[in-house]
Amino acid sequence: MSGSGGASVSVSGLTKSFPGSPSVLDGVDLSVGAGTSMVLLGPSGCGKTTLLRIIAGLERPDAGTVRVGDRELVGPGTFVTPDRRNIGMVFQDWALFSHLNVARNVGFGLPRPERRSSPRIDESLRMVDMETMSDREIDTLSGGQRQRVALARALAPRPEVLLLDEPFSNLDATLRSTLRTELRELLK
Repeated sequence: MSGSGGASVSVSGLTKSFPGSPSVLDGVDLSVGAGTSMVLLGPSGCGKTTLLRIIAGLERPDAGTVRVGDRELVGPGTFVTPDRRNIGMVFQDWALFSHLNVARNVGFGLPRPERRSSPRIDESLRMVDMETMSDREIDTLSGGQRQRVALARALAPRPEVLLLDEPFSNLDATLRSTLRTELRELLK
């Protein structure tokens, strides 16, 4: 999790349970300062992904608040939809669209008029060293290249906060190390 665009993230009293399951989140509090990074560690099933999905607006909590900067996104009587949060998210399985080429995948999160052609698409692809592959089909890319496309798509809208859900788990150890180093530099 990174407040890369200068926005802090604050979560207070967050709870979430799913039908037939024990509570996944039970009164979670955390604060991530603007311009800093934070890593959530824990065993599988402990609620890391659920927490990120709530911050991104993809899940509604049972209780608690989420703030980005001075904006309340979740709270009593408040729920800001994901498209109005300015939060980028890279999913564990990358969630790329196989029917769209690289550039169209990257442009997917931009406003409709900019989705097919925008300097932000080119800029994001350049940031992840994929600018020469904008016309490539997703199915022709390696795992590392797909990860870069997913990252470029999350960066294209210039989010205030970037959430990464185990972004390197599907990569081999060597590529994981390389991309982790590159991502750290990119976030700086």
